Amino acid sequence: MAVLAILSTTTGHATDTAPLERWRSYAGVSWEKPRDGADPAPFAASVDAPIAGLHFDAQGTAYVSTPRLVSAGALATLSTLDTRAQSGPARLTAFPSTAGNAVTGAPDQSLRNVLGFHVDRKNGWLWALDMGFVAGESEAPAGAQKVLVLDLQTGRTVKRIALDGVADRSGSFLNDIAVDERRRVAYISDSGMRSAPNNMVGLIVVDFASGQARRVLDKHPALQIEPGVKVMSHGTEVWPGNPLLLGINGIALSPDGLTLYWTVTTGTHVRSLRTAILRKADASDQQIAAAIRDLGAVGGNTDGIVTDARGRLYITDVTRNGIVRYDPRTQAMSLIASDDGVRWPDTPAIHPDGALVFTSSALNEHFAGSVKNGRERYELWRLPLGGRKLKAN
Repeated sequence: MAVLAILSTTTGHATDTAPLERWRSYAGVSWEKPRDGADPAPFAASVDAPIAGLHFDAQGTAYVSTPRLVSAGALATLSTLDTRAQSGPARLTAFPSTAGNAVTGAPDQSLRNVLGFHVDRKNGWLWALDMGFVAGESEAPAGAQKVLVLDLQTGRTVKRIALDGVADRSGSFLNDIAVDERRRVAYISDSGMRSAPNNMVGLIVVDFASGQARRVLDKHPALQIEPGVKVMSHGTEVWPGNPLLLGINGIALSPDGLTLYWTVTTGTHVRSLRTAILRKADASDQQIAAAIRDLGAVGGNTDGIVTDARGRLYITDVTRNGIVRYDPRTQAMSLIASDDGVRWPDTPAIHPDGALVFTSSALNEHFAGSVKNGRERYELWRLPLGGRKLKAN
């Protein structure tokens, strides 16, 4: 019944927007430099290095993550992407450097496995959330779970914030990060997938000034997988027989930093909290939990979320292959764009031109090992936030 509810929920009407555009489509990835105008040679294990995270700096430079969840062999887990190339292998440059992404580097200093990160346009930084473990490891090495704040211009480490004390080295799954750039406070979602089915979910609050991190809402139901819910994509269950059990995942802030939003992938709802209570070091979990607001059913399973300058929340809907928008002013939630060509919409980001761009790399199929070498396609889809109206879905 829960699955039917997900598929049949009517969350509103499509509003003023434009159709989805397949903006970039890449046949794998490459960290080689192109020569004589030709495409660079694709990385031999591109099928094990799907593009997941995406963010832009103020000049429109794209940063992407290639998490080492399928294989530890990717040359980098965090890179810049040359979006001038529209096809061929994605042209990547390791950030801050190849050495800075080395799996064999010092675990507390080198980026090992980045899925979520944030490009801080106000301070000129990149906040990289390192899950710590890589494919084949049962637990993260000591010191590997961390946030590295990197200077966008030089790549130097501005600050390292340890997370071992607030995350479990074998059970945590440090998924995404949202940053209040003015207050320099970050919020991290721990999906706890490595401890499923009893996920060690939690929310981690990180203060840049003090370098301290604390964990709140540990194993709270509002962050946990919802009983009876199955994750659906393109009309079929994801990983039948070994279901995807992913707790709190997408996380985002309102433009003023006063409201935190999150979704649960193996779930159906979006929730929010005023951040003032999260920034109170002495606030109890009971007080924080009492302030949680349930904003309603999204209409499908979800992954990444982001807010625009007007405070509207955009949610990638992996069940309906598109984008759901929530307007906090009207409390309206609606599927505003969808395309059958989208395969697992993951991270949405706002381009400096105001458009929404999101990654689509069939992550569920890659993590299941069902994509054959040479058949991988890593795409960026674009949605102008304005323009002609779509018909209601």
